[in-house]
Parts: sequence; structure tokens; C-alpha cells
Amino acid sequence: MSEQNNKEADEVVLYEVRDAVALVTMNRPEYHNAQNSRMTYALDAAFARACADDQVKVIVLRGAGKHFSAGHDIGTPGRDINQSFERVSLWYDHVDKPGGEFLYAREQEVYLGMCRRWREMPKPTIAMVQGACIAGGLMLAWVCDLIVASDDAYFRDPVVRMGIPGVEYFAHVHELNPRIAKEFLFLGAPMPAARAYQMGMLNRVVSREQLEQETLVMAGQIAQMPRLGLQLSKQAVNNAEDLMGKRSTMDMVFGLHHFAHAHNELVSGDRLGGYDAKAMASSQREPGRA
Repeated sequence: MSEQNNKEADEVVLYEVRDAVALVTMNRPEYHNAQNSRMTYALDAAFARACADDQVKVIVLRGAGKHFSAGHDIGTPGRDINQSFERVSLWYDHVDKPGGEFLYAREQEVYLGMCRRWREMPKPTIAMVQGACIAGGLMLAWVCDLIVASDDAYFRDPVVRMGIPGVEYFAHVHELNPRIAKEFLFLGAPMPAARAYQMGMLNRVVSREQLEQETLVMAGQIAQMPRLGLQLSKQAVNNAEDLMGKRSTMDMVFGLHHFAHAHNELVSGDRLGGYDAKAMASSQREPGRA
């Protein structure tokens, strides 16, 4: 392996610019792009880099390998939940904080805070999704303005199994209508790309072979539009969503989410209700489709 390839293998996020399009690639394919803090902060840095570059008009988020993202890292050798990082918000470090404060401070920074900021990036964003898009993977796709998926992609939020009401960036009732959102959460079953498109969650579904080409063609077409016009259009739609309650719902559910973590710890001694990565993966092999 060349020195360049070695360097890329060590990077959890890759960054490339093609014409006016920044490609931000999650690069933990051996763990299906499970998001540890190292990856989350690297994504934040890559997005900031793209936003600061006047040559970049559109940002594409994708995952290396077979899957877009299997969600938050709850069990790989690179899990770093107890590690301090240089923070990008005003929230203090979570490490060594007692009780529920540990996760509440951490998730305000790396999950809810970062995802909200990424949603508000002043440039159009496209998620390019293949394979699994599970739990924390949904959060990354949902913060993007557009989602293009391969026909073998599937979407799933199984965390109700942990006694938790959905992932931290709770956009379910805006991405899906309320009754379908309940089904999605209550069953925790995979929703195939065809149904996600039918429900309005996806912009386009294409073959995996055509996924990159179709996404880049769309990004190139968007890049022809004036930068300010794109930004103002994005701001208008985002503000309309917030007026419909998106931000308020998220605040409310974030509190419920952390009540569930605290309840789990009191009852079982484990914030995730006894589920590690292996147990959650096993649970997802059970039959059923949303």
C-alpha cells in the first residue's frame, strides 16, 4: 500500500473537491461507518472547510464501503465515548461528569448541536446513501437538504428496543407522516428505499452502480445556480420547517431521550438498556419490514 493510501486508511473522514462539489466521505468501512467521536469531529471540520471555500457550491456526504452508516459507535475498538475532544460549541466537556450529566452534555455537543448546525450550513447538501442507514446514520442523512439512495438502501431506527424514543436528532415526524413515523419507531424494522421514496423521505432512488454518477450530476446542476439564491432558498424552507414545530419537537424529545437513558441506568445499570453493538446487530436480524 502506498504512503498516500496508508494515510487515507488512517483518516476517518476523507475530503475531496471536484469542480464546485465537496465530497465528504465517512471512512470506517470495516465498521460500516459507525460514528465515534473522532469521526463526528472530523465531519464537523470537513463541513466547516467546505463552507469556507468559495469555490465549493454543493456538499455531498457519503460513506465508504458497503453501507452509508450503521449509526453511532456503541461497540467497536475505536469507541471513544470517554475521551475528551476540543469542543466546537459552548458546552463543557462531558468526561468525568456524574449521572445523567455525562451523556446530556456529550449529546448536546456531538449529536443535537452538531446536527442542527450542519442542517444550517449555508450551502446545499446531498446525502448519497447506499446499504444501511441506521439510527445515527439517519441523523446524518436527515440533516442534508436532499437524499439520493441506491435501490438496495434501507433505513431503520431500532433504539426503541433500548427503551429510548428514537435518535437524538428527532426529525421522524417531519421526514415521515406521523402514522408512518410511529410504525417506523414501534417496529424498528428496516424501511426499504422504495418505500422511503414513496413516503417522501428520499429525492431519488437509483441503482448502486449509478449512485455516484447520478448524485454528482444533480450536485453539478445545483452548482450552476447563484450561491446566494441557493442559501436564501435553503434558509426559507428550513425556517418554514421550524415554524411547523421541528425545532421545538426536537427539544422536547431530547429531554425524553435523556430521561430514558437515566431510567435505563437506574433499572439495569446500563444507559443503553443492556444493548451493545453485537446485541443490537443480532436484534436487527429479526424479520419484519417497515
